[in-house]
Amino acid sequence: MSSSRPAEVARPPSDSGTRAAALASIRPALVLLGLFTLLTGALYPALVTGIVQVAFPHQANGSLIKRGNQVIGSSLIGQPFSDPAYFWSRACATRPVPYNGGASSGSNQGPMNPALKDAVTQRVAALRAADPGQKEPIPVDLVTASGSGLDPHISPAAALYQVGRVARVRELSESVVRGLVDRHTEGRTLGLLGEARVNVLELNLGLDRISNP
Repeated sequence: MSSSRPAEVARPPSDSGTRAAALASIRPALVLLGLFTLLTGALYPALVTGIVQVAFPHQANGSLIKRGNQVIGSSLIGQPFSDPAYFWSRACATRPVPYNGGASSGSNQGPMNPALKDAVTQRVAALRAADPGQKEPIPVDLVTASGSGLDPHISPAAALYQVGRVARVRELSESVVRGLVDRHTEGRTLGLLGEARVNVLELNLGLDRISNP
């Protein structure tokens, strides 16, 4: 008669064995966490910050525009102008403060929205009232807001539309003001991207320089 050994029953691991296995798994995880925190949270940002501060200091610090030692704006964010002696920016949809960098948005109003029609009508009236002698069609970007509400640029056509008013108020010749617009007209990025544009704040600073040399 043959005999067989009873099957062995698996024994549950001891508490000390469980703790050792857990520690063996946690230790490399903590080491990797610390390593990648150091690399991606400190060393890499410091390296990139150092490179851009050397290679692109103006852009890295917000593309700030200064008059003397005073910061008066950024070339990336528009500002409202209503004085007829200055070129006006395009309309802005941020509320309650225009060109509020913390509330970037468009109006989200469709072309059939009566509120958009009323807003455009009011802007057209303001432009006509500021320059009654100007009979040319008003460029669309002077009466509509950009998608971000922060656009610092207008089209060259929008700048040229205002040349007569600005020249008259400033008592400058239109050719001088038109030449200023031409000098501040930026072409397409890399010759391909976007459209020609004029930074309104920089144009108005240039206007102040030729008016008050």
